Amino acid sequence: MTPMLFGPPSRQLFGLFHAPERDSNLAVLICMPIGQEAIRAHRLFRVLADRLARSGIAVLRFDYHGTGDSPGEDISGELEGWRRDVCTAHEELHRRVGARRILWLGARLGASVAVLAAKSGHCDPARLILWDPIVDGVRYLDSLRASHVDALERSFCVPDPAWRRRLSKDSDAFTEELLGFAVSPILRQQLRSLTPKSLRLTALHQTTVLADAEDRAAQEWAREEIERRMPVTLSSFQHPLIWTSDPQPNNAMVPAEALQRLTAEAHD
Repeated sequence: MTPMLFGPPSRQLFGLFHAPERDSNLAVLICMPIGQEAIRAHRLFRVLADRLARSGIAVLRFDYHGTGDSPGEDISGELEGWRRDVCTAHEELHRRVGARRILWLGARLGASVAVLAAKSGHCDPARLILWDPIVDGVRYLDSLRASHVDALERSFCVPDPAWRRRLSKDSDAFTEELLGFAVSPILRQQLRSLTPKSLRLTALHQTTVLADAEDRAAQEWAREEIERRMPVTLSSFQHPLIWTSDPQPNNAMVPAEALQRLTAEAHD
């Protein structure tokens, strides 16, 4: 595993390159979730990257600008900039692996950013693997707000009842900071504008959508793309990982189901 900074001097990104231990024609770019979800998924993607590298698949994990170990403040994060970061990371991985086919594996909001990057025409993945993609930004923002209030209530011996009232009556309440991460007004507006129509796929990329059967928004979005004759495969995928929760007895740090499924998808 090789740590590095890459990209233009004005917007460098931190990445970790997992060199393949034997030959194959594949490489994987991992587009991480954002915020607390990225922290929750960090160990899983570290283990996944190591496993793929041992099987001959080169892997690049990276942090978007203003996230993780990349330069910048979290308040500066926004979807358009992160979309460009995906293309920058793709170019870096291509520089390192040459003619290998590069697959993008995106999770949660990282999956949505991967779609935006792929349809931009500025970078060209061989295939998209989208795990629990966010296609309803308003619903996603509301779920993070609720999780934020849950975390506040667990942190205080005497929770303030006003928190729940604010949450239910004011759609802007608890949006400046979500689970410890600052959220800019631009990002809040972009999330509220994130809809299935803004995430239309193109026929240029084979796409696999892994979504929980109970995630109606993602399931319906994938089916609509299939009806539009896009090259999409929809697979219902249930796993015990709770994206915004610390590991618990029924919420493993590295769920075996997710590790096995993602490894198989990368090889497919």
